[in-house]
Amino acid sequence: MAKPSKVEVDQETCIGCGVCADMAPDVFEMQDGISIVINAQGAEYDEVQEAVEACPVECITAEE
Repeated sequence: MAKPSKVEVDQETCIGCGVCADMAPDVFEMQDGISIVINAQGAEYDEVQEAVEACPVECITAEE
């Protein structure tokens, strides 16, 4: 399995629902009500991609 090479959160679009931090806590963290990337390679790409797809406002991108 591969780790993502890049993970980004568009903080202007993020609504702070926390689903990404719940799904991939080693990659995302909630800070001041907004998701931030704490370690882009903290999980396998597939796990991060699941969080990307679960985001209700589609503000996360991940590159393999």
